[in-house]
Amino acid sequence: MNASDPAQPSEEIVGHSRGTAPVPLSVLDLVTVGAGHTATDALRTSVELARLAEGRGFHRYWVAEHHSMPGVASSSPAVILAYLAAHTDRIRLGSGGVMLPNHAPLVIAEQFGTLQAIAPSRIDLGLGRAPGTDGATAAALRRADRLNESADDFPQQLAELTRFLDDDFPDGHPYSRIHAVPGPVQANAAGGVQSPARPPIWLLGSSGFSARLAGMLGLPFAFAHHFSARNTVPALDLYRESFSPSAVLAEPYALIGVSALATDDEEEARRQVLAAALNMVRLRTGRPGLVPTPEEAAAYAFSPIEREFIDDWNANVIHGTPDRVRSGLDELQKRTGADELMITANAHSGDVRVRSYELIADAYGLTAP
Repeated sequence: MNASDPAQPSEEIVGHSRGTAPVPLSVLDLVTVGAGHTATDALRTSVELARLAEGRGFHRYWVAEHHSMPGVASSSPAVILAYLAAHTDRIRLGSGGVMLPNHAPLVIAEQFGTLQAIAPSRIDLGLGRAPGTDGATAAALRRADRLNESADDFPQQLAELTRFLDDDFPDGHPYSRIHAVPGPVQANAAGGVQSPARPPIWLLGSSGFSARLAGMLGLPFAFAHHFSARNTVPALDLYRESFSPSAVLAEPYALIGVSALATDDEEEARRQVLAAALNMVRLRTGRPGLVPTPEEAAAYAFSPIEREFIDDWNANVIHGTPDRVRSGLDELQKRTGADELMITANAHSGDVRVRSYELIADAYGLTAP
């Protein structure tokens, strides 16, 4: 994707409608499934959230790839994005992200070319190099001849994907006669009829590897602050130090994923984030399940080690009344210099999540452009 003016970031990357927020605000949806609810319920909540985000002026709406997690219904980002595209009109939709090592690059190029044809100029392709699951599940996802691929192979996979998206393998390359469809080959076959620009590529990460690679390639970068807070500032510093201007960006552009939950009172916020944290305890100890209710979390007998994990985890979740959440988001943006905040609200109930984004939008006076 080439910006029309390399001296300025493309509007596909940056946002402008942000009310009184210091930077554009966006949404990361994990499509969580709470106890007593179904995946159908969770996906319907995602449509409600996407419509809310569009109507209130959030800039983009991303979904993430996870596997073998009962409490997360986002194993197929491209399918979910097509569903959301059918129910929205303007908001940018994207993957936050697709785990590239799990897929053949041509498959991703075809999926996101299709999404771009469905929702022209509204699609972001965010890519990660982790499996999005445990090792056994990752092995089940991949072909036998790809099981030995490591993070070191990610740059090569990215280069191959980019060439499929641009349809520019050089003559003599084994893939030079292969075309990702929908894609540029159709415009060429139609005598140069303009087709939608390919989705902008973002690199995602929770450490320095993708930060450095995104900088070297001049790509926008998304950092998973919501589960790797200690690495946020070092990774963003590395991204900015490594940055080389490109046709996409003249200057670095970094967003960070932030876990935040706004409720009408402090006590309710504490109840909700305790339940979400219990879900993380179970996930980290090999007992993944549906997101528990606040009542189940309140009755749970946490061990000292679990309590320590809970306290550490929730210290990184901005939660409370709308004013308190706004203050926490503003402080985080100031401390990190992030160009965009992508908020993920983890709670048992879809209604609580929807209400949280409404309250945050109200706190910042967000309105649709």
